[in-house]
Amino acid sequence: MENKTPEVASTIKVSSLTCIDLANSDLHQSAVLLKQACLDCGFFYVVNHGLSEELKDEAFEQSKKFFALPLEEKMKVLRNKKNRGYSPVLDQILDPENQVHGDYKESFFIGIEGPKDDPHGDKPFYSPNTWPDPDVLPGWKATMEKYHQEALKVCKVIARILALALDLEADYFDTPEMLGNPIAVMRLLHYEGKSDPSKGIYACGAHTDYGMMTLLATDGVMGLQDKEMKPRKWEYVPSIKGAYIVNLGDLLERWSNGMFKSTLHRVLGNGHDRYSIPFFVEPSHDCIVECLHTCQSKNNPPRYPAIKCSAYLTQRYEESHVDLSIYEKQT
Repeated sequence: MENKTPEVASTIKVSSLTCIDLANSDLHQSAVLLKQACLDCGFFYVVNHGLSEELKDEAFEQSKKFFALPLEEKMKVLRNKKNRGYSPVLDQILDPENQVHGDYKESFFIGIEGPKDDPHGDKPFYSPNTWPDPDVLPGWKATMEKYHQEALKVCKVIARILALALDLEADYFDTPEMLGNPIAVMRLLHYEGKSDPSKGIYACGAHTDYGMMTLLATDGVMGLQDKEMKPRKWEYVPSIKGAYIVNLGDLLERWSNGMFKSTLHRVLGNGHDRYSIPFFVEPSHDCIVECLHTCQSKNNPPRYPAIKCSAYLTQRYEESHVDLSIYEKQT
């Protein structure tokens, strides 16, 4: 857990989250714990996940190398219309009602690449990635591709426990329409500056995540806050060495008919550089997300209309990012 001085520790409210052991052979026991965590706050930790500390450390090291490049070099891989590549500071605004400017963060999007003959290859969330020049950052692409593969494996294990927590068969989400052909986006993040909520300045504005779940690796610098459901207050989510933070997204809330909440969260900058790697997992491009049969009844009918996964994600991305034409005008 992060180190804090006694003075700071006495004033910071910290979340106490459930820790799920992914090596536990009793999946039903894990499902009971996970279900309670999802009902309580929608955030939890996972340990014994199989993703090596060495690979995670290398991904963070390579991430820092990219963000340390001159802006001119980073802008060579500016994100495209399919959300692959570099996103500059203030490119995204997640809480326009409370933010004066956009988020004080820069990021880099990496998604799943389908083979050239893949029938899904022309769809936005399966399109080719944009990579930095290998002469500038040797080994960068290989590290990120390896991390992406390993993080997806972890998420699929969590999905099996989530299925049990929703009174489904463990392999429910394994079908091609769901996580058999998922949308999975890894985002490298670098936060900078000091936030001041009273002035509408945030490292990352308050928001919910769009998809099914997010697997989050952090560098240990305090900043992430979730909004507790009872009472409704902001609390810091500390890092625990060897553990990943997981939070639920909007699509899982829709699947569960609102039983499992997509929790509001934000990041406050404290003047120190902060790095993190969220890994966002969603079902397939064409998956129709609608209330699960185990989450509805005569007295509890579906609360949300059915929606196509790609349509919902596209809408949320477009709402929160600036129009790319603004960068064309600056060049």
